[in-house]
Amino acid sequence: MLASAILPPPVDGRQSETASAVCRGTRRLLTGLGFASVTELPLASGRRADIVALGPDGSVWIVEIKSSVEDFRTDRKWPDYRAHCDRLYFAIPGHVPEGIMPPDAGLIVADAYGAAVLRDPDEHRMPAATRKALLIRFGQACAGRLHALFDPEAGSGML
Repeated sequence: MLASAILPPPVDGRQSETASAVCRGTRRLLTGLGFASVTELPLASGRRADIVALGPDGSVWIVEIKSSVEDFRTDRKWPDYRAHCDRLYFAIPGHVPEGIMPPDAGLIVADAYGAAVLRDPDEHRMPAATRKALLIRFGQACAGRLHALFDPEAGSGML
C-alpha cells in the first residue's frame, strides 16, 4: 500500500509533451516559492485552470500554460481566470516569444526542470466569497486525488 503513495498520478493525455514539461517546471518553481499547487482544477465558472497555486499567505495564483504561439492565439478563455485568483500568470517554454503575452499578466518561462518568473502582475484580490469557494474546491480536489492514489478502485468522485 505504501508503494502506491509514491507513484505519480496517471497522465491525463490532454496536454502536449511541451505543455507537460512547462507544467512540471512551473510547479517546481511554485513549490520553491512556498506554494502548493493543483493542476486542471475546475472553477465555478465551468473553466478548468491549468495550475492553481495556494501561497503560504493564502494568496491564489492561476498559471495558464501556453505551449506555442498558436496555442495562445486560439485560446481566448484566459481572461475569465482573473475572477478566480489574486494574480494571473502565463507559463511558456523558451521558444514562445514573450512579447505576445498580455503585459498585465505575470510571465513565467519554464522547461521540465525548472522555471523563472520574468514578470509579476498586479494583484487583484478576489472577493471573500469567491476565495472561500475556490479554497474549498482546491481542498476537495487535492484530497480526492490523494485518496485515489491510495484506493484507485474507490472512484473518489472528487474534482
